[in-house]
Amino acid sequence: MSKKCSVCLWVLALLLCCFTGKSAYAASTTIAKHAGNSNPLIDHHLGADPFSLTYNGRVYIYMSSDDYEYNSNGTIKDNTFANLNKIFVISSADMVNWTDHGAIPVAGANGANGGRGIAKWAGASWAPAIAVKKINGKDKFFLFFANGGGGIGVLTADSPTGPWTDPIGKALVTPNTPGMSGVVWLFDPAVFVDDDGTGYLYAGGGIPGGSNPTQEQWANPKTARVMKLGPDMTSVIGSASTIDAPFMFEDSGMHKYNGKYYYSYCINFSGTHPADKPPGEIGYMTSPSPMGPFTYRGHFLKNPGAFFGGGGNNHHAVFNFKNEWYVVYHAQTVSSALFGAGKGYRSPHINKLVHNADGSIQEVAANYAGVTQLSNLNPYNRVEAETFAWNGRILTEKSSAPSGPVNNQHVTSIHNGDWIAVGNADFGAGGAKTFKANIASTIGGKIEVRLDSANGKLAGTLNVPSTGGVQTWREIETAVSGVTGVHKVFFVFTGTGTGNLFNFDYWQFTQR
Repeated sequence: MSKKCSVCLWVLALLLCCFTGKSAYAASTTIAKHAGNSNPLIDHHLGADPFSLTYNGRVYIYMSSDDYEYNSNGTIKDNTFANLNKIFVISSADMVNWTDHGAIPVAGANGANGGRGIAKWAGASWAPAIAVKKINGKDKFFLFFANGGGGIGVLTADSPTGPWTDPIGKALVTPNTPGMSGVVWLFDPAVFVDDDGTGYLYAGGGIPGGSNPTQEQWANPKTARVMKLGPDMTSVIGSASTIDAPFMFEDSGMHKYNGKYYYSYCINFSGTHPADKPPGEIGYMTSPSPMGPFTYRGHFLKNPGAFFGGGGNNHHAVFNFKNEWYVVYHAQTVSSALFGAGKGYRSPHINKLVHNADGSIQEVAANYAGVTQLSNLNPYNRVEAETFAWNGRILTEKSSAPSGPVNNQHVTSIHNGDWIAVGNADFGAGGAKTFKANIASTIGGKIEVRLDSANGKLAGTLNVPSTGGVQTWREIETAVSGVTGVHKVFFVFTGTGTGNLFNFDYWQFTQR
């Protein structure tokens, strides 16, 4: 075929795209969270050891900062947990569209986190736990974390996203804390505030006996602890009590249902296990008191490898949101999708959890489908661009855009064919007339507004000019048409060049 004919066919293809509303550019593929599914919660970055907080109609998920580690030749190492010095935070009002709130730079010892670390004494921040309590008439937030396996620290803030401070300047719980003798791994905190406002902290794990534990040590390690917190939530009252959790390994959890207290944990992997205590699964115990004693009842969440492959450890938290019970946990789904093997890097998932009439818990059916969207998104409110359900290979980063939320983020690493999408936005019968976005760029490009898929109906195109800098922000608007009712909304990015086309801070539709 001649070069001239090839050019003609290319031009014809472009014209057809214009007439049909189809993009001339192939949309980027997703990594692990495919359109229509709710798991993993995010796949533009990782997040391990999830813990939940429900507050003011949103659920917040706090996670260890799993980040890839690389060999000198650029290949991925197995996870050594060396990068667990921050805490990642995401939140959602509907369990499908998640807002990325960035990272809390927790560890501050030896210049960690570029010298911005909040807890100057801590070298790590593993397995966070979060609670809110009203103190002096004001909601106060308490973020607990493990300094590796050697102690528990706490940060405080006036909002669930910070800014955070270190109120005591040292670890709250150490091996010298009364009642902590015999704990092998002093980590994996869970915090629980009872109906009367009293706080409790659960932590611990590991198997005594060094490299050669006995069967009795595997079966009854006695390394879990519970302690009462002071009214300020940053002190401990009295001595910690031992929770005799059979085959305890790690990952304490606590929730209350119908007046009973449920202590849950990851069962260990070795020794001889009876059928009701399977290795690597989440077991649970109940008690009429948050301090115990607890009675073993069964198990409810298999190791993530049973559902998704990859195996690894099991870490969870049980929570209630909008009168339904859920469990958040991690699995190696994103890293496996990228590299063929998880290599120990984890991502958050949520599935429903059901209590039976007798108080027992049903086995959780973990899957990619996850939970259905609980409410429609309002596209006529300002929506942060870092709020999305699915994406085609973008990233997020800290933003200097004005008038944003605490620790504001924006979408970046935008290339031709990349996209983000939100689930089930309700435009009403009247529909939208305009679309605007806050953008910063030195290159420019376009945002195609498409309905229901990355190649769906084209409702409008926003032309993005150069604004003079990647942190020089400008609000740009365009007309849209045919946008009524409830739709998934895809923002497809197009442009030329190999670099980042623009940064994307927020968007909003209007009805005028």
